Amino acid sequence: MKPLASDKIAIVGGIIYSIILSISIYFEFIWLALLPIAFVMLWWVFKRMDLFVGTLLIAVPLSLNIQEFSYSLPGLYLPTEPMLFSLLSLFILRFFKGYPVDKRIFNHHITFVIGGMMLWMAITSVTSYDILVSIKFLISRSWFIVGFFFVLGHVMLHKPKFREHMIMMLLFPLVIVIIYTLIRHASHDFSKNAGHWMMKPFFKDHTSYGAVLAMMFPPSVALLLKKDRPGITRVLLGISTFILAVGIVFSFTRAAWVSLVGVGAIYACMKMGIKFKQLALIGVLVIGLFWINKESILIELQRNKQDSSDNLTEHVESISNVSSDDSNLERLNRWNCAISLFKERPLMGWGPGTYQFVYAPFQEARYQTIISTNNADGGNAHSEYLGPLAEQGIFGPVFVLLIFWYVCVLGFRLWNEINDIETRNLALGIYLGLMTYFIHGVLNNYLDTDKASAPFWGFIAFLVVLDIELREKTKKAITS
Repeated sequence: MKPLASDKIAIVGGIIYSIILSISIYFEFIWLALLPIAFVMLWWVFKRMDLFVGTLLIAVPLSLNIQEFSYSLPGLYLPTEPMLFSLLSLFILRFFKGYPVDKRIFNHHITFVIGGMMLWMAITSVTSYDILVSIKFLISRSWFIVGFFFVLGHVMLHKPKFREHMIMMLLFPLVIVIIYTLIRHASHDFSKNAGHWMMKPFFKDHTSYGAVLAMMFPPSVALLLKKDRPGITRVLLGISTFILAVGIVFSFTRAAWVSLVGVGAIYACMKMGIKFKQLALIGVLVIGLFWINKESILIELQRNKQDSSDNLTEHVESISNVSSDDSNLERLNRWNCAISLFKERPLMGWGPGTYQFVYAPFQEARYQTIISTNNADGGNAHSEYLGPLAEQGIFGPVFVLLIFWYVCVLGFRLWNEINDIETRNLALGIYLGLMTYFIHGVLNNYLDTDKASAPFWGFIAFLVVLDIELREKTKKAITS
């Protein structure tokens, strides 16, 4: 574009925006001032998808659930979910004309599993206890997957520099939220109880906050360790990684701490050259031994009387307390309800998103705690595996486990076969970040939020893109 034409566009655009802003102030309708921004974002959707997706990623850590301000408002995350809805709409429109994004992403094994998961979710939505709730849940999950897996994957496949930028665009705004949280928390002497709500209105509670921070930690370390990087970027990454670590500690999220210990063990196994199938076999044996000896293990755990505490050491010790810690006991209550719901409807489940509306009658008095509730306001099944079991029947967790399996296959393959050490380390960081969530998913589930969905599906897309390129390089090497 010629400089003169560019200047004219800027001048005309500035005048139009000034007029709109003046009108919005005069009529006290400030929302009208956002109209030009909406037009720019709409233009980006069609012409500059990378800019649109970049803005979306930056907005994710800073997005607000408007229901936090009033229960009469819908549970909508602004500005991210309207942006994701526009991507979903464009995706569907382009689907009728062919592949809406690069077809190589569609042909990947993980995409087939994700497609099967969404198809089964659609089927169980039709047979749902509450069809309206399930349809809303299905649409929400659809725009998360379309935006953060398909569209983001397409951008990363065609713009390699966007891959590192994707992590930074999530990390740096998240650091702002952490600083905000730590400042508020400091005014309450970093007490555990206050730490449960210091991150509002950006996160709904400390557990989702801790889960996202843990997920971002391994890739941020990988970015920091890259050698060829401008000094200012390295300083920013160093400061951000340090703040991220402090945020994880003062989140008082025990599941996040456990997940990082778990990925530390996985990393050690990978460094020792242990293959994924060997690690999977060890995992199966451990689970089998646990199941065989579950009664004696439970008796041993019940001897732990240490409740959660402001003292970090005592808080760690309370992780295995299933005798008096209300948080742990309530989680057992929710799991028991999920299993009871599954037994009632083992094939189709109760419908996606319906758990919190149907579990109350299935609570048993011996499992209930002082924080148990019969209202539909106490959250979900607290498990990324048992939740789908109750809501989508036997195939619900099967698809989750298949995604877990293929992510592990990809993570180990990229670690063993990528020659470039910087790319390999970044792939490792992304994989370990995902594994923190899969481990955390045993105890909680947050994929119904943009905060967790963006890194989760985005990281999977990252691994898929690297796998596509690795396969193509291997194929070229064989044919040449």
